[in-house]
Amino acid sequence: MDFLKILPMAFVMIAGPQILSAIFLATSEGWRRNSAAYVFGAALSISLFVTIAFLIGGGVKPDDGSSDGLYIAVLVLLVAAAIHVYLKREESEPPKWMGKLQDATPRFPGHEQPNVPLWGYQDESDPAVMAKKIDAAADHGLDAFIFDWYWYENAPFLQRALEQGFLGTANNARLKFALMWADQDWWDLYPQKRARFSTSTPYETQIPGATAPDSFRAMTDYVIATYLGHPSYWKVGGRPYFSFYDLGILQAGLGSPADVRAALDDFRARARAAGHGELHLNAVVTQFVADANQLVQTMGFDSVTNYTWIHFEYDKFQGISTPYRTVRQAVETGWADVQAQFSVPYLPNVTAGWDASPRTAQTDTFDKIGYPFETILTGNTPDEFQAALAAARKFLARPETTIKVATINAWNEWTEGSYLEPDRRYGLARLQAIRKVFG
Repeated sequence: MDFLKILPMAFVMIAGPQILSAIFLATSEGWRRNSAAYVFGAALSISLFVTIAFLIGGGVKPDDGSSDGLYIAVLVLLVAAAIHVYLKREESEPPKWMGKLQDATPRFPGHEQPNVPLWGYQDESDPAVMAKKIDAAADHGLDAFIFDWYWYENAPFLQRALEQGFLGTANNARLKFALMWADQDWWDLYPQKRARFSTSTPYETQIPGATAPDSFRAMTDYVIATYLGHPSYWKVGGRPYFSFYDLGILQAGLGSPADVRAALDDFRARARAAGHGELHLNAVVTQFVADANQLVQTMGFDSVTNYTWIHFEYDKFQGISTPYRTVRQAVETGWADVQAQFSVPYLPNVTAGWDASPRTAQTDTFDKIGYPFETILTGNTPDEFQAALAAARKFLARPETTIKVATINAWNEWTEGSYLEPDRRYGLARLQAIRKVFG
């Protein structure tokens, strides 16, 4: 076989995975340069490999003209490469741009960075990894994981931790799960550079979050077919729980508040027709939403919550750092005021911490100029977190609190400094605090 016939075949067989890898790199800093370099490197390595194999094969080609020598040479090289990859599997590392998020540095005296997972950096799409996390959560009193769930360009996105990991475990009956649709613009923030704030577009939107009616229907059909019937899907008052992160973007995609109501009513009707009963639809609200109660009423939501404290008591986040205790005390006294603003039940939120500095360029000066250059909560010790949990339990015990549910931010928001997973500093202490308060 001639060299010019071999080379195109090699590209056809190998180019697909390389292009997919380049697309993966599109989430990196300098994605155009990185993706182009990756494709160029792949093309160069394929050409080199095939050339060497052809030359070696040609050198051992039998006199009868058969190409057995070429096949043997290629096979030997492939086996050698496979053995090399296998032997080096323990030493594999994530891409360098991901390491930038892992290698956060202290930005001021007393700043607790880096935060390092006690269990290491793991692939949550691996059922064995997720099974360990389910056991840890259930053993310490958590009832459910509410997954941040994404839908872009008419398809699910970053869903493998849920669909392959959680749903692939043998122990997922121990913990319920539900979804919060993170309907937000997908920004390039890895890392965010200070210089971008001197431009008219500090955030580079890679994928818009607004979802048109036809895509919304496809999304909710997918949710109904894929998740709602699972025996571990979490229900509030016997009704499957589904939450919406950004009401403004929801409205931008669907139209007026009345249009949103019609789309949600249709979602409810299709869920009923599929045998899942009535839905419990929750809205995530912030202090920045104007006429929030009117919006929630018009759209027809069943409850509201906050995603994190910085959305709830933003004015308490002052300078580059604020004590966790300061915000905690403000939040605890504010829960009743928030409930009084809404005609539907309010689910209080407890936030484990807040520190988005890992998402910033570590060599840039750090001060409060806009997300992720935001105020960092300091002193968010397990004891302080336990005090917040105790206050939440007291709020839920009130006779007028009709839904006895609190949300916690978050299980694994490592790059926003809000996580329950064990770290090298405090171990399992935050999970143990939940068990102490809620049993």
